Formats: sequence, structure tokens, C-alpha cells
Amino acid sequence: MKSLQDYGDPFDAIKEFEQLLCEFTGARYAIVTDCCTHALEISLRIEPPTHTVRFPCRTYLSVVMLMHKLGINYELIDRDWFPMYQLCGTRVWDCARYFEKNMYQSGALQCLSFNRGKPLAIGTGGAILTDDPEIAHKANRMRYDGRDIYKYSPWITQQEFAVGYHYYLPPEDCVAGINLLQEGQLTPQLPEHYNYPDCRSIRIVQS
Repeated sequence: MKSLQDYGDPFDAIKEFEQLLCEFTGARYAIVTDCCTHALEISLRIEPPTHTVRFPCRTYLSVVMLMHKLGINYELIDRDWFPMYQLCGTRVWDCARYFEKNMYQSGALQCLSFNRGKPLAIGTGGAILTDDPEIAHKANRMRYDGRDIYKYSPWITQQEFAVGYHYYLPPEDCVAGINLLQEGQLTPQLPEHYNYPDCRSIRIVQS
């Protein structure tokens, strides 16, 4: 059982967790975030859709809210999707309830969740899986205030920053993920998407 004290640089825990995710899923790159919704947001900011995005109507509310937040035109469709679904019109997949060995699909941006009740249940966190080095480079910086944690530590040694967001997964949570993954503590998933309400029945208003 590892602890954060096992790492000389806390960022090494983030890097190790990402490497283990790559080895497990078959993705070339894994960029961890603080939640799946922010993994989706980063993916859509890097590759903004040019047409209406279509996705299942029975999904978690945050995905619909994200469309409004980013000003993306969307259409909710009545379609089964377990264990994952694509935001049609993009390369982005919502894999919040899916985490399997060699799950990565070439060319996709697959977004994971590590929240409670998910396959790898850290209690918080998410990730973007990709095989695109440019996407991985942009996502790395965008998830942590423009910082490039692979090249610069401490951050004051970095002189140029792309616009980023405070969406990083803390090293402590990465250590928890490392322990769960190495011990094989994965939670089997059931087709619970039917428990989600039909988001076509809700109305979103400006506060």
C-alpha cells in the first residue's frame, strides 16, 4: 500500500497513476482531472464541435449543463448506451461507467470517472484517454492552470502559460487510484443508466 510520502515529488504520483491507466486501458496517453465532467469539458474545448452534438437523453445532468456552459448546440436522443456513449459529432466519449482492460478505442477521446460507485472508485477524479500527442500536451496544461507538470516543478520556473483551468487531480487521490488499480479493486457495473431521468423533461434557465 503506497502513500504520498513514498514520492520525492508529489507530481510523480500523478505521472505514475497516468502510466498505470495507460497500461490498463491500452491508451497511449492518460491525463487525469478532478472529475469526468471536466475531462469532457477539456476535450470539447480542445476540439470544439462544429455541428449539433447528439447524445442519449438519459444521462447525468452535468453533461447537459456543460453544453450550455460551452454554448454547444445539442440534441438529446432516446437511445440505450450502457456502458458508454459517444457525443456524436465529436471524437469524445463519456465512459463514466466503463473501465475495462484494453478498453481504449484508437482515435477517441475517452473520458473516465473515478467517483463513488464507478468501476475505479477513488471517490473523485476523472481522466482523458487519447493516442494523440498534441491532444495530450494541450490537455496536460489545460487541466492545471496552464502548467506543464511534466516539464516544470516548481511552477515558477515555467515562463509561458496557455489558458488553463483548476481541474487537476491532487497527488493524494492519484495514490489512492494507484493502490486500487494495483490491487485489482474494481467495482462491477450494472446498466443503471435507466435510473437517470430523461433530460428532455427538464428546463434549464439562466440564474
